[in-house]
Amino acid sequence: MLLGEHAVLHGNRCIVCAVNQRLHIIVHPRHDAKINIESELGHYQADLQNPLVDTTFRFVLTAIDQHKELLSQGFDLKIESDFSATVGLGSSAAVTAAMTAAIFYMADQNLEAIKIYDHSLTTVRTVQGSGSGADLAASVFGGILLYRAFPNEIIPLKNIHPITVVYSGSKTPTTDVIQMVEKLRNRFPQQFSFIYSAMDVSAEQAAQAVKETDWPTFGQLLNLNQGLMDAIGVSTKKLSDIAYVLRHDSGILGAKISGSGLGDCVIGLGKHENPIGYPLLPLEMSKQGVTID
Repeated sequence: MLLGEHAVLHGNRCIVCAVNQRLHIIVHPRHDAKINIESELGHYQADLQNPLVDTTFRFVLTAIDQHKELLSQGFDLKIESDFSATVGLGSSAAVTAAMTAAIFYMADQNLEAIKIYDHSLTTVRTVQGSGSGADLAASVFGGILLYRAFPNEIIPLKNIHPITVVYSGSKTPTTDVIQMVEKLRNRFPQQFSFIYSAMDVSAEQAAQAVKETDWPTFGQLLNLNQGLMDAIGVSTKKLSDIAYVLRHDSGILGAKISGSGLGDCVIGLGKHENPIGYPLLPLEMSKQGVTID
């Protein structure tokens, strides 16, 4: 997430991008109706017609359950990831998009990105109860997107830019952060309306900056929105320190929290030229979304 976190849950626009860390699903069809799942998180076996949803594989199994009528046989499934599920890089969205694409491929269905996105969004919201779908859109379409959840709007932007991503060392579950922010928003609805409107306008201006390759303006919008994230209570001293360290590096055009906040990552637009003093994640923006090899 680049701009518009939290505001996107209330009908406002955001900017989200795909990164070059991939999640892979390898499928081998079987001659029976069994499903075997293997990943670094564990192993699981079920029947195609009765995939009891295990917490560890709830997104994968929910996708299978919702599309089981398309499949005539079971399969062995291996999940491999370039990144850890403990880091907030949209792993749930990525595995849902990959599983949905794999099911459609096995069933000789239409593989249009918008169809994969629509069905994956249904799966994610079935599991979570809500969700903007922004990380899912990035997983499916790739690149930088101007995104709105309600009403749904996905506008791919052609250009990308180098980034520096710093992990803060901890992550608060997104649902917990959202609950905290919503409680504060209920106390100060008018103030939050102004803040979310500013985030929405920022996303629109940032999209225009991407189209024009005006990256300095994009960086300034990141700086401005770091303040907005602080205003809604999701920054911490450590996150602010990281943002300021990045912001004062000559190679960085702007920096802010990336994601729901209260931990996780800070993103800087550009490549740092001086030691940061915090752990870096080896990430770049990527134009590549979901693929089938």
